Amino acid sequence: MGFGTTGEMEALLETGRREGVYPGAVLLAAWKGEVRFFLAAGNRTLSPQPLPMEKETLFDLASLTKPLGTTLAMMKLADEGKIDLDAHIEALLCHTMPLDKRKITSRFLLNHAAGLADWKPFYLDLDQDEPAERKTVLRQKLLALPLVYPPGTQALYSDLGFMVLEWIIEARSGMDLPRFLETAFYGPLGLKDAGFFRDGLPGRFNRDRFAPTESCPWRNRIIQGSVHDENAWALGGYSGHAGLFGTAATVYELANLLREHWRGERSDYLKPETVREFFTRQDRVRESTWALGWDTPSPVNSSAGRHFSETSVGHLGFTGTSLWMDLKQDVIIIFLTNRVYPTRENKKIRAFRPVLHDRVMEAFRLG
Repeated sequence: MGFGTTGEMEALLETGRREGVYPGAVLLAAWKGEVRFFLAAGNRTLSPQPLPMEKETLFDLASLTKPLGTTLAMMKLADEGKIDLDAHIEALLCHTMPLDKRKITSRFLLNHAAGLADWKPFYLDLDQDEPAERKTVLRQKLLALPLVYPPGTQALYSDLGFMVLEWIIEARSGMDLPRFLETAFYGPLGLKDAGFFRDGLPGRFNRDRFAPTESCPWRNRIIQGSVHDENAWALGGYSGHAGLFGTAATVYELANLLREHWRGERSDYLKPETVREFFTRQDRVRESTWALGWDTPSPVNSSAGRHFSETSVGHLGFTGTSLWMDLKQDVIIIFLTNRVYPTRENKKIRAFRPVLHDRVMEAFRLG
């Protein structure tokens, strides 16, 4: 089987930079467990002086936190029998729920079908509370908010649902989300470039390794080395919906781990059947494309492009990140950019991303 040239992929990435889709990007694409393209293009920073994008650049993965953090933790807890995905969250949290929320389950939360709103600017009020109290205050707010629709009747992509899932992970594991993931996955896998940075600090890394995100009017600075999402930042640097940082290589390690378990090639971290359940579109809500914590390609205008099979899962991140895996054709494509730098109003990636996926699949002769 022939493959498109590295030069063709480099030219495509340069086109994206030149047309203002992003200042810089990293592409990692693998077929049958072998990395075929691993490229960096453009710049990770533009001021005070331009610095080139590098393969080892650390990205704010934004909502890739959902599949590679929160959902991964839920997989582990389900795998170990510590949660029942269909149990009502009142039982999982040992906390009395308001009447309208008593039928919410973890499955509904992972499937974005729990009835919770998509997003709320909690950070505007949380900023007035003591940092150590903010997650407790947030959870009180989540319980008080009315549902948008009855659980299990519609699908609405929801950051709030993953805030509740973080609460469940804490309750059932006895650890906070970063510690649980470090103990169960990141540490044993040796993923030194994946993690959460508490209180807006870049941990052991030099800030120059990070791709900046936005010139934030609320924080009055360019965000670099701390989480872009305002709610996650107000909650101490992370939440169930955002806060994970990593390189393209670390995203690949996690994606490939799940790929190998799904294929039954290993079972040391999770049972293959657990991964398969989470990767299966639920079809409980009409016209929903969601599996459990993962999306699947929509019939038209999918961000995955035209060539991914129905047996695919993926997710996008607001900062310009994405991961798509075609389980049938055995392809993983990771595309990390700093498209929100310096402003989130740059939305050109919506048109560019599916084109990139198409070109990679065609290079693999799968289009």
